[in-house]
Amino acid sequence: MIPLGNGDVGAPPHLDWKFSQVFGERAAGEEVHEVDIISAIEFDKSGEHLATGDRGGRVVLFERTDAKDHIFRKDLERMDYPVARYPEFRYKTEFQSHEPEFDYLKSLEIEEKINRVRWCQSTNGALSLLSTNDKTVKYWKVQEKKVKKICDMNLENSSSVGNGSLAGTNGAVEFNFPPGGIPSLHLPVVVGHETNLVPRCRRIYAHAHDYHINSISNNSDGETFISADDLRINLWNLEISNQSFNIVDVKPVNMEDLTEVITSAEFHPTHCNTLAYSSSKGTIRLIDMRQSALCDRHAKLFEEQETAGSRSFFTEIIASISDIKFGKDGRYILSRDYMTLKLWDLNMESGPVATFQVHEYLRPKLCDLYENDSIFDKFECCFEW
Repeated sequence: MIPLGNGDVGAPPHLDWKFSQVFGERAAGEEVHEVDIISAIEFDKSGEHLATGDRGGRVVLFERTDAKDHIFRKDLERMDYPVARYPEFRYKTEFQSHEPEFDYLKSLEIEEKINRVRWCQSTNGALSLLSTNDKTVKYWKVQEKKVKKICDMNLENSSSVGNGSLAGTNGAVEFNFPPGGIPSLHLPVVVGHETNLVPRCRRIYAHAHDYHINSISNNSDGETFISADDLRINLWNLEISNQSFNIVDVKPVNMEDLTEVITSAEFHPTHCNTLAYSSSKGTIRLIDMRQSALCDRHAKLFEEQETAGSRSFFTEIIASISDIKFGKDGRYILSRDYMTLKLWDLNMESGPVATFQVHEYLRPKLCDLYENDSIFDKFECCFEW
């Protein structure tokens, strides 16, 4: 509410949200195909590139067009200078990352849908990223390459060239040199014809997960990454695709004793030995890989205490954390559940330092959302600072 001059309180100003840029516009009434629905999206650290993955297994890359002359917002705020325009992006390239597969041992169809996309450190001007579907992680490298063409040939596609002639016997092509040779004989020239973006799959990390992969995260060392499913977290080296190390395993001996599953996992932005993972019970565990090879014990447990008398049939469902992100300095963790965003301080395990209500207006409609399965929708979160 905004205080007025006469002491009264006025309503807050209406926020008018508009699209600054739209890709893939469709005509009115045009049907949206299932394979075109975006299922993953990620900016790189510089903010100059954007990657999206869809249910058809494709990855589309966009690049910022005003990157050369843009000024960071923080610098503009210091100068008290207004932002003239929003960042603009343009289509860069796309490639087919995953194809539909079939697991014959389990008689299970594996969808091509991209679950997560993560940018890796760029080298030699090439863009590198990880993409994953339910079972397989792939490491892609996108680089500009010049298509070379051979020009200024001595022989042309004709029956005669210069002072010589082409004669064929039994389909073979022969060249008859005139007496004294050809004075104009020269070497062909190789020239760069045009520049194309060439995506290349460098590594395929497969056959390491029995359950659907829900998250991947790059390590700050630039050499390793993790992939997580409902019950396990595996550690990979980017250069080794046939071996991974299981560092977290919450699968009980008897599956009937299973009470929670892993929902998301994320590496610390600066400490390569630290990572966090969330669970369906609304908890976040911080683990230190220096403690043991199998991190079955957590270093810290972040959990919000349940208010007395507030428990209902939907409590555990809406408490499940669907995504977590570290802040840039690694001091805070942002978590997303169905109803709220929560900000956690690594130095305070007793509860979040801030809670932001996102879907509170849906609380009276939880029964309807449960009936149509919308209550199980997953949401991601993003940390800007």
